[in-house]
Amino acid sequence: MTRLLASLRMLLVAFALAWCPSAALATKSAVPVAAGALQLFSTETDAQRHCPKDEVVWLNTNSGIYHEKGMRWYGHTRAGAYVCRKEADAAGDRDTRNGQ
Repeated sequence: MTRLLASLRMLLVAFALAWCPSAALATKSAVPVAAGALQLFSTETDAQRHCPKDEVVWLNTNSGIYHEKGMRWYGHTRAGAYVCRKEADAAGDRDTRNGQ
């Protein structure tokens, strides 16, 4: 359910950006988006501030699979956000199995 809500939010943001370029300013904010217990961040820096003692990973919000820094899809999936690894694990998301 939380993945569905996160996906819907990403879709709404994409739609808003297509129709209202000034909406781009709203997506750059440091305010996290709550999806249950999981905090989603638009920048790696904001996520690191939220969890300074944890690893920041890129979560593909469509699949629930996260990628570590240096991996192929880190920060490069169509739908995703930076999150804290421990929070992602607690939310039921998992690490990639193919190392990409």
